[in-house]
Amino acid sequence: MAASKPVSKLVSHVIVDLDGTLLNTDSVANQILKSFLAKLGKKWDSKSAHRIVGRTPLEAAAAVVEDYQLPYSKEEFLSMITPLFADQWCNIRPLAGANRLIKHLRSNGVPMALASNSPKSNIEAKISCHNGWKESFSAIVGGDEVEDGKPSPNIFLEAAKRMNTEPSSCLVIEDSVAGVTAGNAAEMEVIAVPSIPKQVDKLSSASEVVNSLLDLQPEKWGLPQFEDWIEGTLPIEPWYIGGPVIKGFGRGSKVLGIPTANLSAESFSDILSEHTSGVYFGWAALSTRGIYKMVMNIGWNPYFANTEKTIEPWLLHEFDEDFYGEELRLAIIGYIKPEANFPSLESLIARIHEDGRIAEKALDLPLYAAYRDSPYLTNPLPESNS
Repeated sequence: MAASKPVSKLVSHVIVDLDGTLLNTDSVANQILKSFLAKLGKKWDSKSAHRIVGRTPLEAAAAVVEDYQLPYSKEEFLSMITPLFADQWCNIRPLAGANRLIKHLRSNGVPMALASNSPKSNIEAKISCHNGWKESFSAIVGGDEVEDGKPSPNIFLEAAKRMNTEPSSCLVIEDSVAGVTAGNAAEMEVIAVPSIPKQVDKLSSASEVVNSLLDLQPEKWGLPQFEDWIEGTLPIEPWYIGGPVIKGFGRGSKVLGIPTANLSAESFSDILSEHTSGVYFGWAALSTRGIYKMVMNIGWNPYFANTEKTIEPWLLHEFDEDFYGEELRLAIIGYIKPEANFPSLESLIARIHEDGRIAEKALDLPLYAAYRDSPYLTNPLPESNS
């Protein structure tokens, strides 16, 4: 997914957006709007979320009022939903790589600013729920502190001013079209990290487009590089999911010759929204068979043009029979690369096998091998009451 232009200059300061870039605000927004609209007999369409991403609160409210023909003015609607959002600030989780990025830049003395279209009081309330965030930023600029929010450059120019630096010394990290437009208008370098699936083409004016914060390479911009990659893999904060193995698209073994043990993505929509698409690895436990090395793809599989995000684990073991319906538990502990498209089926198959080799080797490292004994994988399933 990554796309870039030649780096034109080096930078010394970083300005980061908050909602959709550092925080998974979209997930909470979807939940709140779904519930609110349901009481009015209307159904929230999460696929229309692009209409509110990157907007000021009033602009986002206006879009919802218009799209759903609500019997309120935009001001009335905003006043009704603002308390609902305020109650959820501390339930908004960081996106993959957010804590890592903030810690890395802060520990290396890189000045950072936070610039969001949200009111400053909302920004400060959100980041207060995350240890070490507030003190990591040299400046925090809210949309209510400038005359015009994004896509106007004002908010980024104000952030540079408060850091006592020139706009040309700043690198902006953004998820939205409005944010990328604002960064360009401020004559800053811009990295786009799309929060809405399949929106890369709309962000092509950015200096670089990356799949997620995990894929940032700050050394491209003269900033200190990350030092935490190990043999082509990135250790991540472990996360765990499980459920019965379901039948997928039937292409794993039939088309690719690589049988995958699929889980229902619908059951994990919230946790999947926190984790970027890409290739991950870890350990897999089958309730009646044992624990195995595993590599998995999360995403839309561009070659097959999936319309929904899927979870497709490949257990690195030869099985004599299918195990549909069997309980599968996954400990996801590392990241390999962003999801990508391929020019041919052969190149896709070759890359999947290469990912398998990378995972197989990495899982022998003590750092990763220790998770094989995770209680989530080794504890027996609770007995059924039936």
